[in-house]
Amino acid sequence: MPFQDFLKAVEPLAQRYPRDSVIVAITGGEPLLRPDLAECGKILRNKGLRWGIVTNGMLYDETMHAKLTAAGLSSITVSLDGLEATHNWLRNHPESFRRALRALRLIARTPGLAYDVVTCVHQRNFSELPRLKELLVENGIRNWRLFTISPIGRAAHDDELQLSRAQVEQMMRFIAETRRENRICLTFSCEAYTGKYEEQVRDTYFFCRAGINIGSVLIDGGISACPNIDRTYVQGNIYRDDLLDVWDNRFQIMRDRAWMRSGMCQKCKDFKQCLGGAMHLRPEAKGIILRCYNFRNGGMEG
Repeated sequence: MPFQDFLKAVEPLAQRYPRDSVIVAITGGEPLLRPDLAECGKILRNKGLRWGIVTNGMLYDETMHAKLTAAGLSSITVSLDGLEATHNWLRNHPESFRRALRALRLIARTPGLAYDVVTCVHQRNFSELPRLKELLVENGIRNWRLFTISPIGRAAHDDELQLSRAQVEQMMRFIAETRRENRICLTFSCEAYTGKYEEQVRDTYFFCRAGINIGSVLIDGGISACPNIDRTYVQGNIYRDDLLDVWDNRFQIMRDRAWMRSGMCQKCKDFKQCLGGAMHLRPEAKGIILRCYNFRNGGMEG
């Protein structure tokens, strides 16, 4: 997408909201493939919008680090999906692990830069989590998040990327134990409500912010919420609609989630806390949920 198209759409945000209260998270694909990324970021910062990126770290070296921080980069997330062989297998590149770790070492020693490491947990790296934790601690990394790989997109057809119920519950216990150690700040992602583990694996209770605190502009101009949710939830398009008007007057399917109280959620005692789970696990607004992580009610159903 031409940057000017995106800028035209989001400029009204800078005019309505206080300076620094809106963060533009540039994700992909891979944002570092944009040769104008630093220039785009600098313009956003000058407009009063904070900005950050989600990256695989492949192109993040000392030169890139200097360019982006000089352009006002305020936050960065780097993917590290296991120890070297496992990470490189998932990312399909022999240099991916080394370069991601290089990026993390640069980032961790930069004062004022908010960052974290995200790890997508699957069959191949599940047993590596304790060693991966030690690696991160040794390299001065303080913030780490774990995801499971949701059964959407290509991952829906790859059993090697999916964990069993027992493995997910073991992962919850690993997160809780690591948080008690307090050597690294580890959290479970915004992926789903976890029932009895909520107070042990997060700083705050689960709440899916899609369409409430989070909106997105997709590569084709589509106006949606979290870019991980199904494209049937697109609410408009910047090439024909005003972004603020769409934000103010649409998104009701995400802001009133009473429709989620159906199917397996209909009689759940935790519905008031969960509100039907994460939007990305709802392929369409028909009461279907792909997976439930509520371990008070059994978990991993759907």
